[in-house]
Amino acid sequence: MKINIGLFFGGMSVEHEVSIISGIQAYHAFDKEKYQVIPIYITKDNEMYTGEGISEIREYRDIPKLLSKSTRIILVSEKGRCKIMQYPAKRFGNSCLGEIDVAFPVVHGTNVEDGTLQGMLSMLKVPFAGPDLTSSALCMDKYAMKVVLAAKGIPVLDGSSIDLSRFRTEPESVMEELEQAYAYPMIIKPINLGSSIGIRIARDREGLAEALDHAFGFAMQVVVERAIVHLREINCSVLGDHQQAEASECEEPINSSEILSYEDKYMSGGSGAKGQPGSKTGGSRKSGGAGPGRIIPADLPAETRERIRELAVQTFQVLNCNGVARVDFMIDEDTGQILVNEINTIPGSLSFYLWEPVGVPYPQLVDRMVELALKRERELSQLSFSFQTNLLQHAELSGTKGAK
Repeated sequence: MKINIGLFFGGMSVEHEVSIISGIQAYHAFDKEKYQVIPIYITKDNEMYTGEGISEIREYRDIPKLLSKSTRIILVSEKGRCKIMQYPAKRFGNSCLGEIDVAFPVVHGTNVEDGTLQGMLSMLKVPFAGPDLTSSALCMDKYAMKVVLAAKGIPVLDGSSIDLSRFRTEPESVMEELEQAYAYPMIIKPINLGSSIGIRIARDREGLAEALDHAFGFAMQVVVERAIVHLREINCSVLGDHQQAEASECEEPINSSEILSYEDKYMSGGSGAKGQPGSKTGGSRKSGGAGPGRIIPADLPAETRERIRELAVQTFQVLNCNGVARVDFMIDEDTGQILVNEINTIPGSLSFYLWEPVGVPYPQLVDRMVELALKRERELSQLSFSFQTNLLQHAELSGTKGAK
């Protein structure tokens, strides 16, 4: 019997379009002899749709037209099963379109990857691939993640978290504090976004004010760090869970400017929605679909490569991740120091191109993620989530006092 996979992508996120590409890539990677894959597109208004065209990348050139011939759905938990229900329900006949055995989120950014979708799936009591709510939320918060990693001895760059309300009321004081803490240049990032959105480098007070104002257009909090002048970026993916995890090959993304931009990551060429990397001169490979130039494997000394892979696994497990993630590193070429920059709990294209060089093809990668989802569900089934008590048999409310 086939396993019913509910494949989720899209959502109310600035990384919406990237998620569509990643989700459809994953759809085509599943072995259809083993899985019944139900693609579920989440619109920017957080409405869910399924249908024949939902798994076709060309259909997204005209999303209103696609939705007009698709079926809007809601998810319902009934007797321990997660059911896909047509919405609005039919006046006559069965509105159930199927069931989900395992949910497979391929979502990026706020309102989906940050624990929002994971919380909904947990309430529906359906096993799902990837990190749980707590891990998702922690990893999305660049500052909180940094604090946790530093506490565990994993090297990260010192940073400060700045709140929008404080910046609005006392901007000069905020900037003075930052100048005392860090020398220019500084890098300013929205606290919870990926894909390099909202990131700028400030080289003086005027640039700092502009960078903060820009970043606050995307988030209520921002992170400020010293910018590494001679920076080399290396990425490594991890697959596993809290008990066992392994690292992929390393890549070095190629940027067209001092910050690896959204355009570098997703709009620098490619050859189709499947995103299969193609060869490029000089040992570099360019990810297709909508991907950046990248050197795979990264040109690193063996000792440096293994240190990065070791730190990637440690980061993944300290943050209690699950499934596949990508850890982004910075190498300060002036000092040789290796620093963890951030972790992407559901990376673009699920970083399949980093697993193929170490003998894990994309279909096997999604297989492993489904297995990990079911393993976690078995572990959770051993826990108790209720406590038998007769408290309500004797409960009374008096005045405005609470039960506590």
